[in-house]
Parts: sequence; structure tokens; C-alpha cells
Amino acid sequence: MPSNEERVYLSIGSNIYPRVANIQEALTRLRALNAVDVLATSHWYETEPWGNRDQANFYNVSVALTTTLTPDELLDQLHEIEQALHRQRLIHWGPRTIDLDIIFWGARKLHTATLTVPHAQAAHRNFVLLPTQEIAADDPIVGPQVDALIAQNQDQSWIKKVRNVSELDD
Repeated sequence: MPSNEERVYLSIGSNIYPRVANIQEALTRLRALNAVDVLATSHWYETEPWGNRDQANFYNVSVALTTTLTPDELLDQLHEIEQALHRQRLIHWGPRTIDLDIIFWGARKLHTATLTVPHAQAAHRNFVLLPTQEIAADDPIVGPQVDALIAQNQDQSWIKKVRNVSELDD
């Protein structure tokens, strides 16, 4: 990784059928963006819903990438992917066909009307921290941030690594 490129980490999740296809399509669309270079994808994880627990379990994955987009431009692209996959924002922490969140952006700290980086809730979510730790271990900026957050994390929700995505049951 060239020293002038900051790695960006996303969390992607789905708990509305077809969860696997939703995430696979989001990853395909993300990789197709000209200004984005996907560097790594974590294992897939099945996770307990966070916040509003009265809903189906999620599948989650973390992605590391570099981009020439600004944070707001990347957020716009992620929202376009969500819209293409019929994301509806009806219930806070509710079911979703797809959810794409920017979690970390190198050493940047952002707080605007539309974007907070590091993600405001990342420190409290196993489904964000554990998959991100897997792909950020060699990142001298984000890796230590993730490790420190995991050490302080109080989230008791369960998370299970999926061994073979092709065997997932939607």
C-alpha cells in the first residue's frame, strides 16, 4: 500500500432474504466503482441483531479499500448501492436488505451532518469490530484502533464466523 493512500473500512450487512445475494451484489457493485480499489474482504459472519433484536439474524462482512473519492462522494456511492438493492429506512436499527457503513478512514476523524468517522457505534458492535480486525491486522493506523476498541468492548451479542459462504442458508 503506498504511504499516501489511506485504507477505508466498510461494514456490510443484510438480514432480509436473500441475504447472501444482497451482500454479493453489494460487493460486485462496490468492486465495479472506478474510483474504488477493494483490497480485502473479511470472512462472512452470522450475527445477532443489534439494538432492535426482534428481527432475523444478519450476515455481515467487512471490506478494506482505497479510493480517490472524498468521504461524502463515497457515502453517496454507498447510498446508491443501497437504493439499487431496495434499502428502506423504516425502523431505526430495523431489518434491511443491505447496509453499507463507512467505519474507519485511515487516521481521519470526521463529524458532519451526514457522516461520522470512525463510525459512532463501531466501538459497541462485535459485528463491526471482529470482521474489521481480521482485515486490518497489518494496517498500522486502523489495526491498533480496532484492537483498542475490542479490548474495551462491552457488546455481549453473539457472532459466528461462516466457514463456507456457498453453504449459507438464506
